[in-house]
Amino acid sequence: MMTAIGPIRIGRWHADCRSCGEAGFPADRVIGVLGWLTIRARRMACKAGLHAPFRKAEELLEELSGWSIDAETLRRHTHAEAAQAAQGRAERTSLPAAFAAATGDAEVHIDAGKVNTREGWRDVKVAVFAVRPRGPAATAEDYEQRELPPPSVRSVIAAVEEVGLFEPRCRAEAARLGLTDPTRLSVLGDGAEWIWNLATRSFAGASQVLDVYHAVEHLATAGRAAFGETPGFADWLAAARRRVVGDGYCGACTALTQPLPAPIAERLAAAAGPALNYFAGHRDRLGYAVRLRRGQAIGSGLVEGTIKERVNLRLKRTGARWRAERVGSFVELLALADTAEWDEYWKSLAA
Repeated sequence: MMTAIGPIRIGRWHADCRSCGEAGFPADRVIGVLGWLTIRARRMACKAGLHAPFRKAEELLEELSGWSIDAETLRRHTHAEAAQAAQGRAERTSLPAAFAAATGDAEVHIDAGKVNTREGWRDVKVAVFAVRPRGPAATAEDYEQRELPPPSVRSVIAAVEEVGLFEPRCRAEAARLGLTDPTRLSVLGDGAEWIWNLATRSFAGASQVLDVYHAVEHLATAGRAAFGETPGFADWLAAARRRVVGDGYCGACTALTQPLPAPIAERLAAAAGPALNYFAGHRDRLGYAVRLRRGQAIGSGLVEGTIKERVNLRLKRTGARWRAERVGSFVELLALADTAEWDEYWKSLAA
């Protein structure tokens, strides 16, 4: 049997229950023996399998603990724990309590990454719920220099599934965390239509915020077509960014239609159409100036960072192909390992 300190040999009595007739080893649960790995050993194996490819995790455990456990066993145990943790999410209480105690602004950041599955590349939708203390006030001129406080608490849900299935998952998690008042919630995301349809249906009344860096990217596309990669482009983009951040949709229109010398003006006019249409579709999501004065977030970096760390760095390994139904629970368990629910989950298994 494998324990946290290495393999041991144990002996115990096999017994039959007189009431139900079930046979087994009655003391196993009491001493934390559920199969070949003890609960503490499963916890260690799972942590290694989450943060490193399974073959690397095998080598790591052998080096640090003297274990002899193969990558396939690590893979099976890690996915089994991920599935079990996902099923028991509604019963855990550590994160709801932490959200209730946290002070600051409630946010939900939504986006999608890519993962290679057995059916090909698929979107893994990710939502990050968080409470963040407000930072210092800022303006359109200096917001990039401010240090926004990190969230004091966060929760991650993920799944490879259609929006129609992911949407109720988001609502259920918001309800579990006590984020039931949409007027106190901000939804942040990029320009993907499915995000805003989900936000409108599931969090009606919440503030919607287009990620400021995606907004600037659309300005840059139009400006680059007009100026090319010249010093003039950098100056124009800096001014255009200030206009959008300071004055929202009106600022975007001003930046994209301002008088410029020919033929730059002609090239900008030709390229401005798609950008103007883009900003028109998000005109109510460009309230950056007010949020900056309040010290609130105007970017969806929280979910983009989660996708980078939880999806790209761990799941996008050379040659890796995942079962689509396992991706979401794996990402969620990887995120859970950094929260109070990690201890709660493992303690519940030993109870």
